[in-house]
Amino acid sequence: MLPKIAAKTYNMSAHVCSVGESAHEQNSSARHADLGDFRVGEKRAEAWHPDDNGKIKTMPDYAIESITTWDARFPLPDGAGMDALHTNSEYCFAVTLLGSRDGLCGTGIALTLGEGNRLVCEAIELLARPLANMEIEELMSDFGRMSRRLADDPSLRWLGPHKGVIHLALASITNACFDLWAKSRKLPLWKLLIDLTPEEVVRLLDLSYLEEILGEQDTLQLLRSKIADRTERMSVLRSGYPGYDTSVGWISYDDRKVRELTARAIDQGFRAFKLKVGSAENGRDLRRAAMLRECIGNSGTLMFDANQSWSLPVAIPICRSLAAYRPLWIEEPTHPDDIRAHVTLAEQIAPVKIAAGEHIPNRILFKNFMQAGGLHYVQADCTRLAGVSEFLTVSFLAKKFGLPVAPHVGDMGQLHQHLVLFNHVALGHQILFLEHIPHLRSHFVFPAHLKDGRYAPPQEPGASCDLRLVSGKNP
Repeated sequence: MLPKIAAKTYNMSAHVCSVGESAHEQNSSARHADLGDFRVGEKRAEAWHPDDNGKIKTMPDYAIESITTWDARFPLPDGAGMDALHTNSEYCFAVTLLGSRDGLCGTGIALTLGEGNRLVCEAIELLARPLANMEIEELMSDFGRMSRRLADDPSLRWLGPHKGVIHLALASITNACFDLWAKSRKLPLWKLLIDLTPEEVVRLLDLSYLEEILGEQDTLQLLRSKIADRTERMSVLRSGYPGYDTSVGWISYDDRKVRELTARAIDQGFRAFKLKVGSAENGRDLRRAAMLRECIGNSGTLMFDANQSWSLPVAIPICRSLAAYRPLWIEEPTHPDDIRAHVTLAEQIAPVKIAAGEHIPNRILFKNFMQAGGLHYVQADCTRLAGVSEFLTVSFLAKKFGLPVAPHVGDMGQLHQHLVLFNHVALGHQILFLEHIPHLRSHFVFPAHLKDGRYAPPQEPGASCDLRLVSGKNP
């Protein structure tokens, strides 16, 4: 089936936004380098560096001249994308396009699953209006303040606050801002973020409601404390960031298909795999868990994902049974709002670890989970949180609490491949895994490149979110 798309535009001028053309054609040679040939530390845009007298050169002005939303829907192959609760094989992006001069355009995405996508697009149209005619450098120089202004819109905040349709809209808008910013500086987002001063990073964040745990000075100190040994962590730009494959274990796949896909993923270099659980019969979950453990061997890393399907009384015994297959974590074992149940479960199934975050919508709830000890792996998602900005805030929180970040990838890994590099290099987060879901690969202008199961750092300017369907570049 072909993808479906609908669009609305809110114009501030006669400008036409051309996604994935001018900005990328100017850098057509900047493709993914081989893992052994990353252009680490290269000056991609001389205009962003001091001149011989130590003065910062003038930056070109890129104002937001048009705001366009796209309701993009992608039917998946039979069974792909299905879990215990979400059984429709369709991935959708609520897309924000921020058009500027010279055809430059920022693309932002937030993931939904079907009809709700149009609601997020309508919310984007309402929420994004304050960005009209703003210069991108001015906007990003204090983006944390703008993020809070948008999140606290006096009318739209009532629909959340800071969750649901309105927060998904803010995610898409925010991600478009970061994409436009990186493109305007002719840098991949990971490099732009890593090159910022600690003070510039902090101004990207909204730290409200976190002050008792994480204030501006705490955040600055975290960044400054990691500067001295940053060079040691830059090796990830040469080796790539390890991925894990979710696509082998969708809940509707039969045993034969799981085996075939796992064997193929192992041939591609993957060493970590996730299996969907939460079947109507616990015995099916246990059989599939044993099968996948056999397929990947004792050295492979295995995760289980229940997608919120269990109540606490159900979760305790089944998690104890699944522990026999030595999972790295059990993901979303119960309702994402039930912090107390997560805490109880963590105590009852120890030493098995809990991962959560796919449906934790904001930094305040993440703070509560961390304070309570309700999760061990932080699965922040910049298409569920308020975009890149709140993802970074949650990453700072996780560092404060000594917790690892393993993002859920509602973006299919396109944007998060930038953010995990910042987390490791700038914050000192450990290298863990970045989820890999390949089903929409052909729909991106610059799909994530993996070699030997590792994400190669992108070389194109921007956040890697441009879609072929939107740009007119058909797969």
